Amino acid sequence: MRATEADLRALRAQLAERLRDLRDTSETTADNRRPVELDQTSVGRVSRMDAMQVQAMAVATEQRRHDEARRIEAAIQRIDEGEYGYCTACGEEIAEKRLAADPAVATCIKCAA
Repeated sequence: MRATEADLRALRAQLAERLRDLRDTSETTADNRRPVELDQTSVGRVSRMDAMQVQAMAVATEQRRHDEARRIEAAIQRIDEGEYGYCTACGEEIAEKRLAADPAVATCIKCAA
């Protein structure tokens, strides 16, 4: 069953809101991704190691946010072009349950395997 225009508008708004949330979070966590200062006079070795670990985790989290944002942008583009819900690899319809689980998914289950 294909989504109605109203369903697609609501989904687009939901995806756009998630995209805004991702961007806002990215801005507010930018300080955590800054390089760690290696000034040994102001911070002890263990504290620097902790800071470096926090920075590495923040960078990895930011990469996941960036990847999700790209997937959402692509889903919004597919909605705008009337191609949402179809596999970008084979052109077959993506199962509703798969889209419900991940509205930004681009491929059917067969092509994802």
